[in-house]
Amino acid sequence: MAGAKKNFKATKKFEKKHLTGVLDQRKATAKIKQRQQVKAKKQTKKSKDAEFYKGGDDGDKSNKTNGTKRTANVNDMSVDDFFGGGFEIIEKSQPKKTSKKLGKRKRDEPNEDDSASDEGSDLEISADEMPMGSDGEDSENEEIDDVGMSKGAMDTLAEEDPEFYKFLKENDPEALEFDDADLAEVDELSAGEEDEEEEEEDQPKKKRKKDKKQGKKADLDEEDRADNELTQAMVSRWKAAMSDAHSLRAARRVVLAFRSAAHLNEDDEEEGGRKQLYKISSPEVFHSIVIVALKQIPEVLQHHVPIKESSSGKVHVPTDSKKFKTLSNLLKSYISAILHLLDTLSDDATLKLTLSAITPLVPYLLSFRKLLKTLIKSVVGYWSQSTSSDPTRITAFLVLRRLVVVGDKGIREAVLKATYQGLIAGSRVTNVNTVQGINLMKNSAAELWGLDQNIGYTTAFAFIRQLAIHLRNSIVHNQNDSYRTIYNWQYIHSLDFWSCVLAEHCSPLKEAEAGKESQLKLLIYPFVQVTLGAMRLIPTATYFPLRFHMIRSLIRISRSTGTYIPLASALLEVLNSAEMRKSPKQSTIKPLDFHIAYKAPKSYLRTRIYQDGVGEQVVELFSEYFVLWSTNIAFPEFALPVVIMVKRWLKQSRKKIGGNNNNKVRAGLVLLVQKLEANAKFIEGKRAKVDFSPRDRSQVDAFLKDFDWEKTPVGAYVVAQRKAGAEKAKMLEQARKEDERKRKEEEQEALEENAAALDNEDEEMEDFDEDDDDEGSSDDE
Repeated sequence: MAGAKKNFKATKKFEKKHLTGVLDQRKATAKIKQRQQVKAKKQTKKSKDAEFYKGGDDGDKSNKTNGTKRTANVNDMSVDDFFGGGFEIIEKSQPKKTSKKLGKRKRDEPNEDDSASDEGSDLEISADEMPMGSDGEDSENEEIDDVGMSKGAMDTLAEEDPEFYKFLKENDPEALEFDDADLAEVDELSAGEEDEEEEEEDQPKKKRKKDKKQGKKADLDEEDRADNELTQAMVSRWKAAMSDAHSLRAARRVVLAFRSAAHLNEDDEEEGGRKQLYKISSPEVFHSIVIVALKQIPEVLQHHVPIKESSSGKVHVPTDSKKFKTLSNLLKSYISAILHLLDTLSDDATLKLTLSAITPLVPYLLSFRKLLKTLIKSVVGYWSQSTSSDPTRITAFLVLRRLVVVGDKGIREAVLKATYQGLIAGSRVTNVNTVQGINLMKNSAAELWGLDQNIGYTTAFAFIRQLAIHLRNSIVHNQNDSYRTIYNWQYIHSLDFWSCVLAEHCSPLKEAEAGKESQLKLLIYPFVQVTLGAMRLIPTATYFPLRFHMIRSLIRISRSTGTYIPLASALLEVLNSAEMRKSPKQSTIKPLDFHIAYKAPKSYLRTRIYQDGVGEQVVELFSEYFVLWSTNIAFPEFALPVVIMVKRWLKQSRKKIGGNNNNKVRAGLVLLVQKLEANAKFIEGKRAKVDFSPRDRSQVDAFLKDFDWEKTPVGAYVVAQRKAGAEKAKMLEQARKEDERKRKEEEQEALEENAAALDNEDEEMEDFDEDDDDEGSSDDE
């Protein structure tokens, strides 16, 4: 019983892991055997025909002599003798005419259609385009062509040799099931020749002959080149053909040459790749073929397979049409070449042009899921790469946005997930050089979640839940380094990104435009809870910068959505910490940049530089927080607890023993208290004139609704504070750029000095060698 159970498990395991591969391998083996059998049969027929042709003269002579002998005795034969054997000899003795027919190697009359179909297949598979669908040399392509495993070839086999066809049908029926995917790419690429011939038929006869002669001459010129060197003249001719007539033949040539350019300087044998058709040795030709392919191939495809787009953004591509099926492999080869080329490019202008060529082709790619997955991964990589410039990021984002707009639910979900993963991977390293690109990624990616809020809600919910799970695990499994899963740049940028998403798509203006409440609004509460929990995970002075980052994220949501979030307590905790209660020690270290730091080094703790920075951040965030409610009718009661706590802290700091003698921090807080009290008096004066009670909610909400917040005391203070902060940031940026320039100049000077020292050493060595040669010659004399 145990053995049977074990065998059953092994069978299940084999079916799950290996059965599909084994069946596919058997089908492939059967097809190979079938090809070999057909080839062997054809070779046998060819050899028999060759022997017959070779011995044709002898056969004629022998037939002639035998015929005369038989015919001489025919009159002497009886009727029984004549029908007993003479009829066959007379039938074989007539054949001088038939031998001539056989000598031309023509088939019988019923097979004329088959020969015509063979000629058609030869047109479809041209020698120049064979690398498009082959992985080996041209001889292998000819071998496959001779085998002729197409449906037409098997129909011909059924007529020529019905017994063998019946044998295949009985013993290997799968061999007669034809799949278009088994054909080489070149079959699909060459299928547009009929369309081109139909276009030629519309031209006058003389012009058609002239164009045909010129085309033949051009083809001969190309084929005569043994090295298949791509020239500027060839590229110009293809460009003109695509511009004037949207030629599919020229488009195919350009795709083949573009693929050769994308795989330039690759060893086919080492890489295991296919042999490329063209060789490119000139940089000008490489540049020309890349530009022509990227700019004109999308235009040709749009001309032959036009896209219909509705006002709602839905697109319709005629995927069932013959032309689309014809051009599908050309399209896949073109996109694959683009993706391969992207990995080798470093120039921003070329990267932007290459990525922009993908955007108009996105609707055509919706049917190719596997290729689309690779495309999304590659484009997201360039969008999130720290070395990418802003224009390159924006161009890559436009491709992703187009995918979300025209794609179905599965594609949209895949793009959103890949975008979020790319954002997290690209924000691992945050410094003064990368923070601008990270902010661009967050602001651009936030737009995608509003294009389809059904998919946006499910993905956002899953990712915010994942952040909550990380926070819970860090709290429950309180080990030494468990907090590191929360306190890192990736977690901080993730929370900040979701604040951008919620702030952009949950604002009253967006909801008014959509005519309904945003589905993403339900995520504000769980997001705020996760952020507040992460903020208070380790409430030490080392991680005050991280707390300030998270408070800014919550202020953004509160500003855009009008949602009240209690943040005053988090700032008061900073003010009442041991770091801010005691007097700091003097230090000459560089001020900490809170925008690109989430953790303060130990050398900054208890120093005046760090305390001044923390004090500035507390005052700035308090003012940004209170200005959100500066026109609210309840502002006096709202600001009163904070005013009392700050005044208590100022009173404690003035003590000679145990106080804080940092006048800069105290001056900032005193000014903040003054502005809060002035704003409270301003609101009290305005609400003293109203004639409604707090119960009238609509009137309460409409209080000072149209009043500009910049004209309130706190609002005017925040405006001046923002202006001063912008000027300070500008000065710091200029100073940083100047330091960077000086550093580069010093490095360049050091390199030049090293090069000059090496040159002097070389000259000294040469002089030393010459002196040795002179001494040797004098000794010889």
